[in-house]
Order: sequence, then C-alpha cells, then structure tokens
Amino acid sequence: MMRRLQVQLALAFAIVTALSVLTAASLAHLQAGAGFRVFLVQAQLQQLGLVPRLTEYYAVHHSWTGVATVFADSRGMGPGSMGPGIGNPGMMRGPLELTLADADGTIVYRAGLPGGTTATHVSASERNAALPIVVDGVIAGYLTASTPRYAALSLAAQHFLDQLNQAFLQAGVLAGMLGLLLGVIIARSLSAPLDRLAQAAQRLAAGDLAQRAPISGPIEVASAAAAFNTMAASLEQSELARRRMIADIAHELRTPLTVIQGNLRALLDDVFPLQKEEIATIYDETLVLHRLVADLRELTLAESGQIDLRREPIDLAASIARTMASFAAPAAEKGVELRAECAPDLPRAIADGDRIVQVLNNLVSNALRHTPSGGTIQLRATADPRAFPGTIEPGAPALYVSVCDTGPGIAPADVPFVFERFWRADRGRARSQGGSGLGLAIARQLVLAHGGQIGVVSEPGQGACFWFTLPIATVV
Repeated sequence: MMRRLQVQLALAFAIVTALSVLTAASLAHLQAGAGFRVFLVQAQLQQLGLVPRLTEYYAVHHSWTGVATVFADSRGMGPGSMGPGIGNPGMMRGPLELTLADADGTIVYRAGLPGGTTATHVSASERNAALPIVVDGVIAGYLTASTPRYAALSLAAQHFLDQLNQAFLQAGVLAGMLGLLLGVIIARSLSAPLDRLAQAAQRLAAGDLAQRAPISGPIEVASAAAAFNTMAASLEQSELARRRMIADIAHELRTPLTVIQGNLRALLDDVFPLQKEEIATIYDETLVLHRLVADLRELTLAESGQIDLRREPIDLAASIARTMASFAAPAAEKGVELRAECAPDLPRAIADGDRIVQVLNNLVSNALRHTPSGGTIQLRATADPRAFPGTIEPGAPALYVSVCDTGPGIAPADVPFVFERFWRADRGRARSQGGSGLGLAIARQLVLAHGGQIGVVSEPGQGACFWFTLPIATVV
C-alpha cells in the first residue's frame, strides 16, 4: 500500500505542508511577540509625554546639553520596582530603558539599567522604530525605549498575545488541512491516469492487442499514454501482418504441395504411367517451392538488415543492359517491346551491382506479367529529378531509375499495398501464372538497404511506373 504513487505523493504533500505550517507558525509567533512588545513600549513612551518636552527643550537650547533635567522632571524617574530607570505602570511589567540620540544617531543620554547596553550610537533599525524629535521640520534627535528581557506582560497584554498566537495556530491547522486535501487531489490526478495506463499495458501483455489507454492527465502522462497507444497500434499491425503472412505462406505452399501429392498418388495407383513427362511436372512444382523458400529467406535477410551488400561505384547503364538482355527473349515471346533510355554522362551509383540487377529484374518481371501483347516496357535512368516520375523526399543528389509499362495500371486503393509480400491485384490469379509474390517486397527492401527510396505512380488503364533512387558515388 505504501508503495502506491498516490499514497507516496499524498504523504509527501502532508509532510511538506506540516513543515511549512510549523515553520510559518513559529516565525509568526516570534515576529508577533516581538512586534507586540515594540508596540507596547512605544505606546507607553507616548504616555510619558517626553517628546513634546524634548522638542521644546531643543527649540530653546539648540542642543542636547543638559537634557538630563528633562528626564529628571518626568514622572516615574528614579528607582522602579525592578531596578533603576523610568517607571512602567502600563501593559509591560518592568522599568523602561530610555535612550536619546541626536540626528546622527549618537547617544546623548541614556536612563540605563543594570547590565544594559554600552553602545554609543543607535542603529538604523533602532532609528526607524524610534520616536523622532522634530524641530522646525527638521529631525533633531530620536527617542527610543526598551525593556529588559525578563520584563513580563500584564495579564491583559498576555491574554491578547495568547489569542493572537491561537489565531495563528488555527489558521495554520486550517491551511495544513487544505494543503493535505489539495495534495490528495493532485496525487489522485497524477496516479489515476498512470493506473489506467498500467491496466492497459497488462491487458496488452495478456494478448489484447486492441487495447488502448485513455489520453488524460498532465502533459507528460498524456504523452506516455499516446506513445503507448502508438506502440499498441504497431504491435497490432505487426500481429495482423504476421497472421496474414502465415496464411499467405500456407496458401502458397498448399498449391504446389497438392499438385505434387496428387501426381505422386496417381503414379503410385498407376493412374498415370511412370513417364518422364509426369516426373517433370512434379519437378516443376518443386522448383516453385524452392523459389518461394529462397525468396522468403531473401526477404527476411533484407528486412532484418543482415543482407550482405558489396557497395562500390557501378555503371547503372550496364546494369540496365544486363536486365534488358535477360528479358529480351520472354518479352519477344509475349510480343512486348523493351526499351531503355539512359541519360548521357550518367554518374556512377554507389551500390551492389548484382543486387541492383536483382531489383531491376523484379520490376521488369512484374511489368512483363501485367503488360499485354503489343505493349511497351520502358526503363529509364537519369540524374535530373525534373525528368523523374516519382515524388521523392528532399536529400542528397541521387540517380533516378524507373520501369514503366503500358499495362492495366493499379487501382488507387491498391497502390499502398503493392510492396507487401504476397500481394496480388488480381486475387484470382494463380501462382503458376506469376512469380512468388515476393519480388516487389524484396526490391523495396534492397533499395532501402542502399539508402534509396522506392515507389509507384499509376492510374487505372494508363499503366504503372515503378521508380527508385540510388546514391551517387562520391568522386575522389
């Protein structure tokens, strides 16, 4: 229980409030007592009527010489009940020690008490608390009074001071209770959103990936909740992608395995004669399985950043020429024209040449599958972004490569998914009619591994234009 944040915050507020109230009450008690004593002394000093007499004396003599006679004539002069000094019949029980100083603060007369001060000047603070002697608008001196520390207050004065201290105490207790209540409210406002966040995290850990934390509380707590929701959404998307990938893999493997199993059973049951043609059909299906497994491994390495890239300056035009040569026969067989256009004086790219050819092959293979007979596939490379079909993020100078076809194009709703594994625009197209469904996903990961960007521009009925960028090799 004590480890709960709400309890710890409430206790911290309570301790701080108690210490603050105790300190404030102590200071108020001391200041009030001292101030009240000063007030009583000044009031009693006024009762003695010395200020008018001293004013008259200085106006006549223009100095304080012989001023002791004024004090000698004042009532109460002489021994008091508690020692020598001016008698104190008022709210203070004890004699008064009177001090007269000139305008510069030099003491000119003192009705002293045994053990009193021997100072020759009054301080600035004492002058501020003294009664000024003003003659013709000019301060001629200061009259101060004090009582010994052992001087007690009268019963009425002590009763008033006790009531004042009691009021301070009551105000302190009330302030402490309000501070504690405010501390509990603040502690709850801080801990409640954290409790809800913790509960959401526990549900997420239990497998509820749709769980989200309410965004509330202070900015820091709300930011933590928003970050948690972002993480939860990412985990949910990753889990959905994992399930979809497993389902896609199972679907892709089922077709060739079914073919192999059916053909082998037919051979075993003598439905098919044991001939090379039947064995060749089974062998072709094993090639499909091999290509699918190899592509999955390739994609996994690329996504995890473990793929080995031999970066070096390469001639991008030569890489395009290799791809053109590889697809010349399949394109001619389908009646599709292949074209290549490379800008003159094309800079070299810093990349793995074999991997870039793999990217080009995957893009051309995808374009060839979707381009009808009589269509065209255009490969283009340039260093001029103005001649580039894609929209790229600003960055360092790069080479721009595009593979455009005259096929049916891609629906706008499908464009965000073309680089996902096993994605097919035509859901009914069998894998035997196309590749493994991983070519574009592999191309994307390879381009990203080179520090480039990749995308597609397409309109239904106007073909598709896949593009990517590569960093330019630095000339040393």
